[in-house]
Amino acid sequence: MNRTLSSLMLASGLLVGGQAVAGDLLQWQNNSLSYLYGHDFKIDPEIQQTITFEHASGWSVGDLFLFVDTIKYNTDATNGAGDGHTFYGEISPRLSFGKLFDTKLQFGPVTDVLLAMTYEFGEDDVDAYLIGPGFDLAIPGFDYFQLNTYLRTPDGDRDGKNVWQITPAWSYTIPVGNSDILIDGFLDWVVDNDDTYHANVHFVPQVKYDLGKAMNWGEKQLYVGFEYDYWSDKYGIDNDSVLGDDVLGGTDQSTASLLVKAHF
Repeated sequence: MNRTLSSLMLASGLLVGGQAVAGDLLQWQNNSLSYLYGHDFKIDPEIQQTITFEHASGWSVGDLFLFVDTIKYNTDATNGAGDGHTFYGEISPRLSFGKLFDTKLQFGPVTDVLLAMTYEFGEDDVDAYLIGPGFDLAIPGFDYFQLNTYLRTPDGDRDGKNVWQITPAWSYTIPVGNSDILIDGFLDWVVDNDDTYHANVHFVPQVKYDLGKAMNWGEKQLYVGFEYDYWSDKYGIDNDSVLGDDVLGGTDQSTASLLVKAHF
């Protein structure tokens, strides 16, 4: 693991351990399971089914988001490793300077300043460690809006120089009849290149109807809708390179998946 990120995670863990004694560490949490079915994926097999576990929580020292995707390729299709399935996940803790120092760090639309970290993991050479400043923003109409800026350190055989990544994440609710449409998602923008990882943009919004609220089963519990996935130069593979054009048939991905999501 990147030594800087490892040390910071250890420090945050020690801080969390100390705060836990006070008994007010966890402030809120939400978990969910999603099922997605989609076509037209690039590099990996075209048709995929995905089950995703997500966890989000607020703590007295910051917040935490993590997810794990379990992906099944349809029929007998396999990926580059010869597998008919794969997995991918991210763990993203953030330390809030406003909470740590018990002060308001507000200027303009910024409501808090944080130290944002992410560990990306999965099959083959996808591991990376990210660290940098994060900001919570108050933007009219949005349930929340985060902007994280990371120094990205890849690991494994694609180990290269550090590159910068900008990641906004958001949620927006639109009332519709006796229910709501929720639009949330993220954008990962790797802004520069190294020898093994090309600059790329990964844009993933979800558009979901609150079916649970419409059916009087309880709001914010059961959603149906779709996820759109646009990824230019997927996996950091240049679409205009020999690998992108001739071997993979292009690495610019644009696809949508049907979605069912349950919160608990």
